[in-house]
Amino acid sequence: MPTALITGATAGLGAAFARRLAADGFSLVLVARDDKRLDATARTLHRRYGVRADALAADLSGEKGVAAVEERLGEGVDLLVNNAGFAHSGAALEVPVAEEVTMLRVHCEAMLRLTLAALPGIRARGRGGVINVASVAAFIADSTYSASKAWVVNFSAGLAAKVPEPRVHVMALCPGFVRTEFHERASIDTSGIPDFLWLSADRVVDAAMRDFARGVTVSVPDARYKAISAIARHVPLGVIDRVSSLIGR
Repeated sequence: MPTALITGATAGLGAAFARRLAADGFSLVLVARDDKRLDATARTLHRRYGVRADALAADLSGEKGVAAVEERLGEGVDLLVNNAGFAHSGAALEVPVAEEVTMLRVHCEAMLRLTLAALPGIRARGRGGVINVASVAAFIADSTYSASKAWVVNFSAGLAAKVPEPRVHVMALCPGFVRTEFHERASIDTSGIPDFLWLSADRVVDAAMRDFARGVTVSVPDARYKAISAIARHVPLGVIDRVSSLIGR
């Protein structure tokens, strides 16, 4: 039975990945900060799908948490889903530097270290891989959040090109607005975001797994966001900033 380790596994896309992979017969290692919610999620998945679901409480903004997950990855997994992340509600120049640094630790340093901890075992088995959750924000120069997600895309694409094993894959997933707890946790007002831009977490994960199976390097679920990300690469930054201000950051 293959094993998947998922960070940020108790809510949003992480929880959707956990449900999908459990349904596909994966044993799970679930990583999140809230140990009580983590244990409850693991028990629910075990009861519903009959798979092993282990809980590993870890804060990926700190050395102790990252090291604990690195150690578990060193024992071997078949798939790593780096999903943990968060956003700030304030504009780029309003967010305290310490909070921006914490974001970079989670989005960049932790992802780097966990990916490199998982890949040796995956490559030795000759199958599996890593899905790093980025965002369509990666294609829009707007904030530390978007910059960190651009790093995720480039890091993942660079690794994907260097892994020689044909059945080992590294993919960056770039969803748009997904109905999860993400914006509420960041106290971000989403009232200005049109309904047609919202995506279902389960559908995003289904699209991601299809793209992963096909060997796609940068997955942008949904035709709407494929068009938006393509346009964003060619539109002047000032125009993008005005549009993002209208619909909410």
